[in-house]
Amino acid sequence: MTDVIVEPVPSEAHPVDHELRHAVLRPVLETPRWWWPSVLVLGAVVALGIVAWIFQLAHGLGSAGYNDDAFWGIYESNLVTFIGVSYGGAVVSAILRLTHQSWRAPLTRIAEATALVTLPIGMIFIIPHLGNPGKIWELVWPPYWNLSSPILWDFFAVSTYLMATIVFFYLPLVPDAKVALEQLDAEAPSTRVKVRQTLYRTLVGRYGGTPTERRRLNGSIGLLAIMIIPMAVSVHSVLSFAFASSSRAGYMETILPVYFVVAALYSGVALVVISVAAVRKLFHLESYIASRHFVRLGFLMIAFGAAYLYLTFTEYLIDGYSNTAGPAAWVHQVVAGRYWVPFWFYFVAGGLVPLLIMAIKPLRTKTGVTIASVFVVLSLWVKRLVIVIPAATEPLVRAATKASGGVSTGWGTYHFTWISISITVAATAAIFLLLLIVFRFVPALSVTEMEELAHETRTQGGRS
Repeated sequence: MTDVIVEPVPSEAHPVDHELRHAVLRPVLETPRWWWPSVLVLGAVVALGIVAWIFQLAHGLGSAGYNDDAFWGIYESNLVTFIGVSYGGAVVSAILRLTHQSWRAPLTRIAEATALVTLPIGMIFIIPHLGNPGKIWELVWPPYWNLSSPILWDFFAVSTYLMATIVFFYLPLVPDAKVALEQLDAEAPSTRVKVRQTLYRTLVGRYGGTPTERRRLNGSIGLLAIMIIPMAVSVHSVLSFAFASSSRAGYMETILPVYFVVAALYSGVALVVISVAAVRKLFHLESYIASRHFVRLGFLMIAFGAAYLYLTFTEYLIDGYSNTAGPAAWVHQVVAGRYWVPFWFYFVAGGLVPLLIMAIKPLRTKTGVTIASVFVVLSLWVKRLVIVIPAATEPLVRAATKASGGVSTGWGTYHFTWISISITVAATAAIFLLLLIVFRFVPALSVTEMEELAHETRTQGGRS
């Protein structure tokens, strides 16, 4: 089991980079001046979302824009979006580790932390989606289980994936916790220092940092990286089954599992880019996160983007060309009907613009890739709305098309309200709030991994 080694482990101890350790551990040991104001602002936004949810509990799902003709809407789109970006962050880290990319070292911790904080936020959207939070009991208590329901299996898959994500974040953190603990031992005693010492001692456990322990730890990380990729694929595939197993045009698509997985990777890489840009700027890590890191992530992102555009073209072409009443009406509504604005916004902002930015060399910079990533995250959320709402508003009692072949006027409508918007914005703010909290207690970069890879690069260079 310990033969799987993902990261290079030198036979001798790697040299300590004191400048790197100081730069990375500084935000942990010293509170940046902007930290508390940022936490308070983001916390206020999250609090507004909680107030909106309490208002929804008192007035029902109708206050969030739901009605008999639009039984699914923004909460379902948010659930798919937030779980999707989490999946992308974890898989990006796993892929970079398994392919032995030496430039990954400053990025993996940020990608893993992004996956860790976005997944539970995405899972929480099941609560406002149900309306009555007491129904959660039916997902966790076996006598209520409906084993034929894809939603139940989705709950199982996401819960298992959450545990794997926690472990995947924790294992690479162990050596850095030991480094941070050694640094704290040299600091003057204070409440802040004592709290962190307790945290790091808990994280380190019995790990001593010997070559054998490091080799075993790397083997465990490698095995988990292998496991988390198919696990994440299964999560988003099962998530799509809640749509694909229905009888509605626009949902009943065999392409949806692949479609959801690729969309998750596309938007997940984009959110990692945004997180890396924010951490780099806020914690002054420009010396360790260079433009080349953004460009390489950008190429990875548009590879998934090109695949997603292809799947979009395939889905709409086949359903539209078939000229079957339900699918044809759904395609018309999305492409040229009442939902044409959000669809074409996604197609241009989330499909063409990132491709153009990466294709034009002067635009292929840190700023350009970050802008493209913002477009991707926003447009892929809009695309999830386009997937969820049109099919949910399709009339079932009346025909989707008229006898003459035109689209029926009997389609339902979903309206956004301050309730649903506040909860959505609060969930977005919660991602960055949790990242600020995480990186206030643990290093944003993997110190030992960067030192080991730098030592390995110098050793190979000397041998060559």
